Amino acid sequence: MKNQRLIIEGGNALSGEIKVQGAKNSSLPIIAASLMCKGETVLKNCPCLTDTYASCRILTHLGCECRFDGNTLTVKADGLDKNEIPDELMREMRSSIIYMGALLGRCGRCSLSFPGGCELGPRPIDMHLNAMKKMGAKVNDEYGTIECVSEHGLKGRKITLKYPSVGTTENIILAAAKAKGETTIINAAREPEIVDLAAFINKCGGKIKGAGNSTVVIEGVSELYGCTHYIMPDRIAAATYISAVAATNGEINIHGIDASLCDSFMCVFEQMGCNIYVYDGCIYVNAKKPLKSVGKIITLPHPGFPTDAQAIIMSALCKAKGVSIFEETIFESRYRHVDSLVKMGADIKVIGKAAIINGVKKLYGAKVAATDLRGGAAMVVAGLGAEGITEIKDIEHIDRGYENIEKVITSLGGKITRT
Repeated sequence: MKNQRLIIEGGNALSGEIKVQGAKNSSLPIIAASLMCKGETVLKNCPCLTDTYASCRILTHLGCECRFDGNTLTVKADGLDKNEIPDELMREMRSSIIYMGALLGRCGRCSLSFPGGCELGPRPIDMHLNAMKKMGAKVNDEYGTIECVSEHGLKGRKITLKYPSVGTTENIILAAAKAKGETTIINAAREPEIVDLAAFINKCGGKIKGAGNSTVVIEGVSELYGCTHYIMPDRIAAATYISAVAATNGEINIHGIDASLCDSFMCVFEQMGCNIYVYDGCIYVNAKKPLKSVGKIITLPHPGFPTDAQAIIMSALCKAKGVSIFEETIFESRYRHVDSLVKMGADIKVIGKAAIINGVKKLYGAKVAATDLRGGAAMVVAGLGAEGITEIKDIEHIDRGYENIEKVITSLGGKITRT
């Protein structure tokens, strides 16, 4: 897979209809939660991604049974017989850290290494570790290994987060689902994917209230039982395909998505001059008019503009008339895609946390690399809107979060092949 590339012939307006994939950022913590359940868990609309397969390898290593059929993942966790995850499995994806909460909740102990994933600057896990300690776990994180033990079971606590971290909120919910007593998370992350995780656990017999708000209350239960759950649609994938349509001055009809999930970024497309209509679980976007700049966009925790959409929408704005500015407040190294956009003819200057985009009339195809998951998607968007041929290498990053991206683009009339 590391030798695969995407070859894009730009300059073709995208047009058509798609059904958006299931959400990566929802499916991964729910897959982790399934190891806490007795019986069979059936996850429908589960996206076929390399991160999903990595999650299945972790579960299989732990003694669970996993079966993937189309977009349905079936997990049986009754045979779980290990509580350690080796380094090579942990380093396949960033979200592997959430197995700490799930294994502590199920086994009372776990042994993990530090997680991998995209290089987006420092992403310390001290908030995760401190939360587990507060709930009664003894934590040793020396020599690159995280050892957690809770001999008498985790206990519910009031935990105030210094920052509304998505991963930490998920880890606490997983750990607290079977803890003794009540756990209250103050300043919890509010992302829709956390709401989906809580809905799954509640279907399994859990007692979680307030997910999607800044205060979440989890009452621990003695057992969780597998259920059938439909993974929510992927709002960042939707943003990606809308950006591709905007970059090519096309139109798209996206089925199977609640438009309210996209409120945090849809207003930006409207400012760009796109006409947007919402009806019956569909979003129609017409981007045939020349794009306009949008002023300043600041990435913020939900319900603010999502950092995951920053690189993707920046690619569309490269050809928007006027000046647009991004201020990245979530990750330190989330402008790694800028050099490739400049190579393609974009006029972008990075000053500290700000990226200033002065729209140009044309982008030109070039040989570029996917620096990370969303940076790779940004290269696809830019290549589709550029003149000539764009060749993208290191596309294993893209495959972590997009299901058959070249097939989706081809279905909309784009010229893209995988080699």
